[in-house]
Amino acid sequence: MEATASAEMPKYKCHKEVWALKIKAIEQSPPGDPAPKDSGGTWLLIPEDARYGPIKVTHNGYVIKHKPEVGGYYVVYADGYKSFSPEKAFEDGYSPA
Repeated sequence: MEATASAEMPKYKCHKEVWALKIKAIEQSPPGDPAPKDSGGTWLLIPEDARYGPIKVTHNGYVIKHKPEVGGYYVVYADGYKSFSPEKAFEDGYSPA
């Protein structure tokens, strides 16, 4: 039996501060680059802002889980959690602090 909602779910507004960089390119790191065992290899997120170098992420630990795309944002929360946000969702919800 399918459950039906009797009321609209509560709405929430975000008020978190995060650190983020827009992604210009995503590249597989060259062979031989050190990566944690069973990580599936290392990938590089290349930021649009040239002041920042590539961000190394693991294939299994980040790429498969978050499915980053060019134009979206690499996001780090205050507790250190690293995530990905699509461009529109991020820009609709965040502005520079």
